[in-house]
Amino acid sequence: MALVEIDECSGFCMGVVKAIDKAEEFLACNRTLYSLGDIVHNNSEIERLKKKGMKTITLEEMAQLKGADVLLRAHGEPPATYDLAKKQHIRLIDATCPVVRNLQKTIRKEYEEHKGAQLVIFGKAGHAEVIGLNGQTGNTAIVLEHVSDALKLDFSKPVILYSQTTKSLEEFRELVAIIRQNMQPGVAFDYHDTICRQVANRLPHLREFASCYTSVLFVSGTKSSNGKALYDACRKVNERTYFITEPVDIKRYMIDDASRIGICGATSTPFWLMEAVKIQVEKLLTD
Repeated sequence: MALVEIDECSGFCMGVVKAIDKAEEFLACNRTLYSLGDIVHNNSEIERLKKKGMKTITLEEMAQLKGADVLLRAHGEPPATYDLAKKQHIRLIDATCPVVRNLQKTIRKEYEEHKGAQLVIFGKAGHAEVIGLNGQTGNTAIVLEHVSDALKLDFSKPVILYSQTTKSLEEFRELVAIIRQNMQPGVAFDYHDTICRQVANRLPHLREFASCYTSVLFVSGTKSSNGKALYDACRKVNERTYFITEPVDIKRYMIDDASRIGICGATSTPFWLMEAVKIQVEKLLTD
């Protein structure tokens, strides 16, 4: 039978682990906990917590609550969310990732001290973390989603660049190079590498992991931008890499004729789900 192995470095990042621990700790003593947005971009994990009493809500739904308990996920929230909670007498269980929280404080300080500069955030437009970061600037920061977006900047004015914590380190360095090349002489350009290494280091690791197996099953939620990026990286080094969300997605062609099968996932993929995938693979191999 083929060797089936799970990547021990895959699974939840520190921020997600802490958020879920806080949710479970609260739910162990209380019936209901509201999560503002998906606590993690993985439907299987959300369903598991839903059975324990967690309900996912939108900001509009939060505005209708009074005196409820609401968890803020690892992505962080803008100041307006805290203001709303105070107004509605909502008790917050703040699970903002420490890395994100520190970045929010830094960007707020930068905004207050350098209002004449173009404050730029390299990140996915509309992403929860980016919304929280931009909120520290009164939503005045310039969000660049792609490296090519750099040309939207006014290179005759100072630029201060930060990054969403989960962006690609390679793309960030490429963006820095483009901005530096285009800045007019004598105009200030400051950049800060604020990418979380626990996330960034997954990319080179998974490239190496995927290259060691005949077939790779990449487990992730469809909403995870981190999952998409890591899957694409695996697929580039191993064309027999397959994106699945849960064990039932596994098809025979994915594992047929494979002597070594690797299982890995995103920073939003629970380890228990990858273990369930391994059990299903081994079952299919023995049928």
